[in-house]
Amino acid sequence: MAKQARAVQTWRSIVDAAASVFDDYGYERAAISEILRRAKVTKGALYFHFASKEAIAQAIMDEQTSTVEFEQEGSPLQSLVDGGQQFAFALRHNAMARAGTRLSIEGVFLGGPHPWGDWIDATARMLELGQERGEVFPQIDPMVSAKIIVASFTGIQLVSEADTGRADLREQVAEMWRHILPSIAHPGVIAHIKPEGRVDLAAQAREKAEREEQEARVAAEAKGAGSDPATDTGSRAGGAGLRGGGSPRGARAGQADDEGDEEPAGAGVAAAGGAA
Repeated sequence: MAKQARAVQTWRSIVDAAASVFDDYGYERAAISEILRRAKVTKGALYFHFASKEAIAQAIMDEQTSTVEFEQEGSPLQSLVDGGQQFAFALRHNAMARAGTRLSIEGVFLGGPHPWGDWIDATARMLELGQERGEVFPQIDPMVSAKIIVASFTGIQLVSEADTGRADLREQVAEMWRHILPSIAHPGVIAHIKPEGRVDLAAQAREKAEREEQEARVAAEAKGAGSDPATDTGSRAGGAGLRGGGSPRGARAGQADDEGDEEPAGAGVAAAGGAA
């Protein structure tokens, strides 16, 4: 169990570090040596989990969808709007979301599925659910509308990045929905949809940070007084937020048994284009 936990943690460290490198440099300029430096792992450990830089990039593109969850209860259209705002927030605060988006835009398909395929399919499913619940016009083709929504979001976030570093992305995405909703939804439904999302994620994050800062201050004061911080601070409040990542789908089967510390033969060839 200890080896398995270590393998999962190593996989997580590599993917998180690679996300930050791809976010900073893009695919072509990202160097394996920089990923190793940020992940603080050996080259052998990296190649144990990933055969190449391409494999790491594919894992990041797979992982980015884990930053969003569509609620299945309540209004499907509001859930779709909320999911878009979740991802807009992630693009400002989550390197995994930014890296996956940059890789998709750069055309790093890596022989895998269409980079926006998961987003389009998830959006189409929510539109279908909206039709079942009487929110979306029955004549709408969910797949066609889903492609338009995903393409619109992609373009809007690029313009927002160029204009304000995505500082205005929440409002720009809200404007996107104000333009799209009348073409797909009944007017009576639109009146109840909040294009900015039901939750102000930025405010929620600030409240969480302030709460954690206060708890840390109380714990430090309790420690200085010689008391037990656990009894003084009580249970740690759990803040809502984006998912931090999914299971290590990129890890090799049997990873718990061993994790090489030396680079296996041929690994350098497998990582062509990613060497320092």
